Amino acid sequence: MTIQYSDLAMTLAQGAMVTLQITAGAALLAIAAACIAGLARNSDRCWLRWPAAVYVELFRGTSALVQLFWIYFVLPHFGIDIGAIAAAIVALGLNAGAYGAEIVRGAIRTVPPGQRDAAVALNLSTRRTLFRIVWPQAVPAMLPPAGNLAIELLKNSALASLIAVTELTFAAQLARSATLQTAPIFAVTLLIYFVLALCITAGVRLLERRFGAV
Repeated sequence: MTIQYSDLAMTLAQGAMVTLQITAGAALLAIAAACIAGLARNSDRCWLRWPAAVYVELFRGTSALVQLFWIYFVLPHFGIDIGAIAAAIVALGLNAGAYGAEIVRGAIRTVPPGQRDAAVALNLSTRRTLFRIVWPQAVPAMLPPAGNLAIELLKNSALASLIAVTELTFAAQLARSATLQTAPIFAVTLLIYFVLALCITAGVRLLERRFGAV
């Protein structure tokens, strides 16, 4: 049987595109969840703080794979049936968001309390204090760990292969089955993941320079 290497390259390229789709979608969800939960955990209002704490501890304390299986296999029994890619985005996004919430919470706490006291003295509202004083100083502290989390999210996207999503790892398995060439196929797969991780790192470095992170 003649191996069509162009077809194999196309298979891996399509898998890489699905991986990017999952990573980007999950990253957007993670950013939203992290900001909301991180701010809520710093709130003085217990009705905001406790639900955020439950979310963070639940998703940090359980396996991302089990969370993925719950969303894809269990929720349909309760009438919530979403596609495999959407399930991967939701599971990985909420999982990463729980870790990101601690990054947000910690970064906000690095802002000196005197900054908030000065805002109160200037009669600034809580909202203006947050977005004009606290947030601009907290963002640079968030970026390095957020970059690491984004790379972990990229790598965790391989879990989607376990619910038959043809992302990069699943595509590599298909290519290996077609060629029986394990080492070359997975060497290329590793290289693709490495290049994607470098792109994320470069993007974070640009943001660090933009926001003046050290």
